Amino acid sequence: MLGFSKKNKELEEILFRLHANASNNYKDAAQDNYRQFLKVFQEYKEKGHLKKRQIMYYEEKIRELEPQMKKYTH
Repeated sequence: MLGFSKKNKELEEILFRLHANASNNYKDAAQDNYRQFLKVFQEYKEKGHLKKRQIMYYEEKIRELEPQMKKYTH
């Protein structure tokens, strides 16, 4: 895995909970996880705790999740 940064453990845990809640049709919990993911990602990004490749990876995840979460309501 040369040239690839490790994934961020906290962000990965939030994504795991988001996907678990979404697959169990817990819409409110999935939406909460998504908002938490965005908040934590932004904090890490602003504080410089993520490498460039990590930022690109998680921004791609956000682009994938955003349309799904907009439609994911009751």
